Amino acid sequence: MVVAIGLVVPASLLIFLPLNVVVGLGAGVGMWAGALGVLWFFSPVITVQEGGLRVGNATLEARYIGEVSAFRGDQARHEKGPGAHGLAWLSLSPWVEPVAKISVADPEDPTPYWLVSTRNPDELLRALGKN
Repeated sequence: MVVAIGLVVPASLLIFLPLNVVVGLGAGVGMWAGALGVLWFFSPVITVQEGGLRVGNATLEARYIGEVSAFRGDQARHEKGPGAHGLAWLSLSPWVEPVAKISVADPEDPTPYWLVSTRNPDELLRALGKN
């Protein structure tokens, strides 16, 4: 992802080169750093606490956490795409491939599960005590 965002630098050079190379390079590096900062700032934080699981602003109480599983590679792509349930709660990052699937054990909640992008799905499973 960092490399893809890095394409902002040559793009800005193409725009600003007729004016000044230094201005173009400065604008490109500034836009690159700004884009990385925005991605970092708005990335959801996953927190496991005694009371449950928190992903960004959403919370799933510990008593409603059901079966938890981790997916990587083709299985993760399937879970994110054709295998996804229409009522599932999703917190997906396109630059993070592995996902954790957390079943919701609340009979009154129409959401069947949470699907969360995480670089360390096995660590999340351990933290939830579900490995």
